[in-house]
Amino acid sequence: MIVLSAQNVAKAFGVNVVLKDVSFTLQQGDRIGLVGVNGCGKSTLMRIIAGLDTPDSGEISIVRGTRIGYLAQQDMVTSGASVWAELEKVYEPVFEMEKRLRQLENEMEHAHTDPAEFSRLSADYDKLTRRFEDADGYAWKSMVSGVLNGLGFKPSQYDQNVDSLSGGEKTRLCLARLLLQKPDLLLLDEPTNHLDMETLSWLENYLAAYRGSVLVISHDRYFLDHVCTGMVEILMGTSEQYNGNYTRYIAQREERFETRIRAYELQQKEIERQQAIIARYRMFNREKSIRAAESREKALERMEKLEKPVDERAIRFRFEARRRTGEDVLMIHEVSKSFGEKHLFSNFSLHVRAGDRIALIGPNGVGKSTLIKLITGEVPCDTGEIRYGSNVDVGYYDQHQSALHPEKTVLDEVWDRFPRMEQSDVRGALGMFLFTGDDVFQPIKTLSGGEKGRVALTALMLRKDNLLLLDEPTNHLDMDSREVLEDALSGFSGTIITVSHDRYFINRVADRVIEMLPDGVTEYMGNYDDYLEKKNRPVEQETVAGKTRTELDKEKRREKMNKQALRQLKVRAQEAEKAVGAKEEEIAELEAQLADPNLYADVKYAAEVQKAYQRAQGELTRLYEEWEAAEAALQEES
Repeated sequence: MIVLSAQNVAKAFGVNVVLKDVSFTLQQGDRIGLVGVNGCGKSTLMRIIAGLDTPDSGEISIVRGTRIGYLAQQDMVTSGASVWAELEKVYEPVFEMEKRLRQLENEMEHAHTDPAEFSRLSADYDKLTRRFEDADGYAWKSMVSGVLNGLGFKPSQYDQNVDSLSGGEKTRLCLARLLLQKPDLLLLDEPTNHLDMETLSWLENYLAAYRGSVLVISHDRYFLDHVCTGMVEILMGTSEQYNGNYTRYIAQREERFETRIRAYELQQKEIERQQAIIARYRMFNREKSIRAAESREKALERMEKLEKPVDERAIRFRFEARRRTGEDVLMIHEVSKSFGEKHLFSNFSLHVRAGDRIALIGPNGVGKSTLIKLITGEVPCDTGEIRYGSNVDVGYYDQHQSALHPEKTVLDEVWDRFPRMEQSDVRGALGMFLFTGDDVFQPIKTLSGGEKGRVALTALMLRKDNLLLLDEPTNHLDMDSREVLEDALSGFSGTIITVSHDRYFINRVADRVIEMLPDGVTEYMGNYDDYLEKKNRPVEQETVAGKTRTELDKEKRREKMNKQALRQLKVRAQEAEKAVGAKEEEIAELEAQLADPNLYADVKYAAEVQKAYQRAQGELTRLYEEWEAAEAALQEES
């Protein structure tokens, strides 16, 4: 059954058209993710559905009787109430039912002499009891404490006045109130803000089992992957609906784009063919041919022209290392760090090998970013030692972009770091990150957080370092930019150490997860899903099929080495394919020269071109063999 239907919804604020033609449906039990770039109108659409705004045109249809719950990015709580009292209000109808049940019990006690009245009261009592049970009348206290605990509130906070809560805590309290209300249609605008990984996991499980329907806006791709059964993307004021979670949506979007670009290219070829025929008919300059030309021109005018599809993921870049490191990249031994009375960690040790992809996770304030700064030398260790291996070039991405100069332009910020580059090459690199035309002359201080991040990534790409230290690299980046960054890091042949709260990013990039907690550090082999599986595994299961912990650790190390080897093979195959393509282009240019009769006017130069052509053919044969060998090895390892 369709619970919500949006048909041709449009909305503008003055001359700013936000939504032009948005249509989608939400079925009973669906959990739909609403995605799109910042400012595309997601929150506006959510407010229209919630009834807080009206569309300029189009229609929102909601099944009669549907109870709607709406969580905005900024929500309100009752001033002066305690945390517990704020949520108690949800159950005021339950408390009224309980009072009525006590009244009915009292009336039944005095109605024994009147069987008909007693029967009527008993029937009313049974109906109200069932309603009371369905409304969690007997379990409301455990429901409240369960939701509070799941959203990160400690029992010591239950009596805390809501006025003393932080902004993030107030948002979580509003979310708790909404979840306890159990509306038929749950509208959530960025519910994952202010939630740590443990709380996010609880919310994902809660929503995945939710009986009602959910429409959610979120930039957390891991959350969307684990909660959503469908996706709606808002693009240029229009909408597209997809089945499946976030990962399936990305694959379908790519398929749809390729289908559209093929259809567009085919139509363009047909238009060119028809125009050539029309031109030939007009050249004949006869009445019959002119009529035929006019007929085809009218057919072209009637043709519904396809717009050229715009590739949403416009950023395209890759990370390369200018040289290889030794096997040992970084050795951290017994390192400790404190700031005054604030103790972060002690006796921290880590051995980083070539090709490792390590994600540092843990709560805020545990010292993850500080550890990165210790590695770069920006902050000194209190105790211990940090040593680099041979040929290690360190590239550092700072989440705060503190190395950027506010007064410099985008162009000067990058060019001053690479003064030997030609301006055209610097602008070409910036163009990969969507800084085109006069964009490169903007002062750094005028840029948004995402734009500053793209400037820093441009400089990092050009450095071609072989050890990347990344502190929250996906912060401020939109979803498409994050996808492109992950693709670039997946093809990187060097070593990566990253601090990140982005679980989707960790899943795609990491092969080792190091969890830093106030009481110590634990290492897990694999990505974020592997970390979760191993962290939640009972200790007694560590011995599997008679294998000791030592044997299991050896297997994990072998598995990691296999992953590294597979990644290196992928890089080798990609480089070989690229080399083949470049050589084929060179041969095509030489063939064009050899086909030109004017070449042979200079016999000596023609002979040189012929020799170059033969050399290139021999090199192409060798490159093909290398490519085939790399692909064969890759197939064997896969």
